[in-house]
Amino acid sequence: MIPFYKDSGYESSFIFSSYCCTSIVNSSNKNIYVSKHNRYAPYPMHTHTFLEVNYMLRGEADEIVGNKEIHLNQGDLLLLDVGCEHSIGYLGTNDLLINILFQDRTINIDLLNSLRSSRSVLYEFLINRKVGVGNRASYLLFRQENGREIQETLDRIIEEYYLQRDYADTIIKAYLSILIAQLVRNYSVDVDKDLTKPQLLITKILQDINDNDDTISLSYVAQKYGYNRNYLSNLFRSTVGETFSEVLTKQRIMHAHTLLSSTQMPVSEVIKKVGISNRTFFYKKYRDYYHKAPRE
Repeated sequence: MIPFYKDSGYESSFIFSSYCCTSIVNSSNKNIYVSKHNRYAPYPMHTHTFLEVNYMLRGEADEIVGNKEIHLNQGDLLLLDVGCEHSIGYLGTNDLLINILFQDRTINIDLLNSLRSSRSVLYEFLINRKVGVGNRASYLLFRQENGREIQETLDRIIEEYYLQRDYADTIIKAYLSILIAQLVRNYSVDVDKDLTKPQLLITKILQDINDNDDTISLSYVAQKYGYNRNYLSNLFRSTVGETFSEVLTKQRIMHAHTLLSSTQMPVSEVIKKVGISNRTFFYKKYRDYYHKAPRE
């Protein structure tokens, strides 16, 4: 879909700069505020009290987030957490950067990371390694090649925002829920280039656990990668901080939770689906992780 504003007079509807975003959001009952970023002059370091999206609708732009330089190409999306300090470089005539602010203060990067981590032991490991255990990421970057559905949802949000047809606010709220789910689904943490050989091996094993939690075992992994089982077990624990068995159980419970919350599959079938044979064990671990019974 080509958004209605890309090559039409509607582009002039983007009349506000990001400078006034916060004041307008604070005085509005809307869940979202959309504006076109000003061209022809760099924008100095600043922060917002809301989650902010910089969506490169057309052209390219350079930003500095904290002390990191980020280049945005057409279709890229930069998600900036509340209070994240950033600046935006000069935009030319053919560059169109859309700023989107979310008024709902419960939407933040911690939420997205916790949702993603709650479904993948691999993601949990990588994000902890990237920002440090106990620390928090201040931004997430989505490149065009792995976020096409995110772009389409944003295009629809922007279209509804400016056309203001009947039920626009209701539709925008619905799209916001879809957008959050898509952000969680599409974001992946790049494997650091400076990972040691053992760390790269553990990353591969975590991916195996993520992909085959119902059948995988330590013996299988040791044979697959040609390592002694006991050596691999000790290496895994020293790198991840938990045993192979503990991480596998965590992934199985995460998988079960996803199935229980998104399908009509009975609990008994879910238990089998994730590879757990002891029903009592499953119920105990599920309650330990989620503080409620599976049927709840």
